[in-house]
Amino acid sequence: MLSVSDLTLKFSEKPLFKDVNLKFLKGNCYGIIGANGAGKSTFLKILSGEQEYDSGQVSMTPGERLAKLSQDHFAFDEYSVKETVMMGFPKLYQLGKDKDAIYEKPDFSEEDGIKAAEMEAEFGELGGYEAENQIEQMLSGLGLEEEFHDRMMSDLDEGQKVRVLLAQALFGNPDILLLDEPTNGLDLESISWLEDFLIESENCVIVVSHDRHFLNAICTYVCDIDYGKITQFTGNYDFWYQMSQIMQKQAKDQQKKREDKMAELKTFIQRFASNVSKAGQASSRKKVLEKLELEELPVTSRKFPYVHFQSDREIGNFVLTAEHLNSKDSEGNVLLNDFNITIHPGEKVAFVGMEHNSITSFFDIISGEAKCEGATVNWGQTTKQTYMGRDNSQYFSNDLNITDWLKQYSKDQDDSYVRGFLGRMLFTGDESLKPVKVLSGGEKVRCMLSKMMLSGANVLILDDPTNHLDLESIESLNQGLVRFNGVVLFSSHDHEFISTIANRIIEITPKGVIDRMMNFDDYLKDEQVKSLRKEYYAGTDKKIRF
Repeated sequence: MLSVSDLTLKFSEKPLFKDVNLKFLKGNCYGIIGANGAGKSTFLKILSGEQEYDSGQVSMTPGERLAKLSQDHFAFDEYSVKETVMMGFPKLYQLGKDKDAIYEKPDFSEEDGIKAAEMEAEFGELGGYEAENQIEQMLSGLGLEEEFHDRMMSDLDEGQKVRVLLAQALFGNPDILLLDEPTNGLDLESISWLEDFLIESENCVIVVSHDRHFLNAICTYVCDIDYGKITQFTGNYDFWYQMSQIMQKQAKDQQKKREDKMAELKTFIQRFASNVSKAGQASSRKKVLEKLELEELPVTSRKFPYVHFQSDREIGNFVLTAEHLNSKDSEGNVLLNDFNITIHPGEKVAFVGMEHNSITSFFDIISGEAKCEGATVNWGQTTKQTYMGRDNSQYFSNDLNITDWLKQYSKDQDDSYVRGFLGRMLFTGDESLKPVKVLSGGEKVRCMLSKMMLSGANVLILDDPTNHLDLESIESLNQGLVRFNGVVLFSSHDHEFISTIANRIIEITPKGVIDRMMNFDDYLKDEQVKSLRKEYYAGTDKKIRF
């Protein structure tokens, strides 16, 4: 068990959270949610002992082991992949090192033999002899191909390192597991594997995530960081959301009653302040009014951007036909092999599966960002497209501030108009004058969404748009795309995002394309789709989960 008593943490004399009392029990999964900057990652650091706090106490049951997902992707570059995972269970890892060191002694004695035998027994009790097989299964489940299992960490890219570090945190069955954004960089297959793993876990899991489906699948409790405190709710994310809506309505109703009461008191005071017979009553009401005016209602840290796509014209009957699309990556691996597609009006198409580079290549070609020899890409005359790619760094490598940056894409060049638009996307006041070079990942995505909204396009192309966004921004983008009456082509690793937007699913596999006019949940259940996926991934290094 992990418990928090009267915990308070202040930044610049202002409490990030105050007087927090929580218990995290075995067999439960706790989702930590809150706006960007609310203190989710900081809270996990406090629980792991990495972050000091002002007052209170954090205690763990003696003898229990805590593991945390490492955020330093370069810390283990001098180690192999398997060794890095093994280091997630420090006691077992050190025992293995010490055991090997005894056997390597040039003057191996009888005493050393007895000691080695004792260590071998303890190594076995801790699961050391099954460790390598467990590590390989875990890495494969998380989507790291077998060819990388014996490589050095320095040989891996960022996405592969994330998978190894996640396996490191999971390895050895820790009593308490802290996960900060564990689904970042994972595809839907790997997220599905992780969901199953955590659901089956009998230990205590505490996780920060912006993936709503993931939180719904694994959480038994939700801890909401808002109003300077942490409130625990029983149930998953959807239950918390329903409760939060009810509580917000109650707060608004209470505020309305308070405002009505204040108006009534002011009217009475103004009317009878000079009336001698009513002066006492007026004075009494004035004190009540002053008390009401001094009461400060708590202000939520949650902020929802206003995402609304408005096309300049309706789309016609012909949207897109693309034929003979072929592409390879820099190493010569085939991404698209004579790929053909037709898009019709009203379609919102999700491109799913494990061939992420193939999807990006397709988007790049149809949007004109990349050339494709011998291909034909025909857009309808009534269409206007706007594209947000996975990597948008080229748009922000200049010295402009956010306002001037967005003015490049606005028909209305008035500063007040552009700043008003940015305000709806949460760039208020001086924030609209920040240099685009210093923006965070989430801020850059909100800028790109602003650019898309100003385009007036009736075809939106988005490659993994939820990456870097917080839950509030994902919710707003989700609703904006649901309301949009044009065509949407997109990819995402967010199950909820896909299932609520798409009416057509296309999966590019190593051996063929699966194309179905259905929503994502039906796609996952469809027996014919399952059979095709099994056939198309057979003999490849891709491990399918659904």
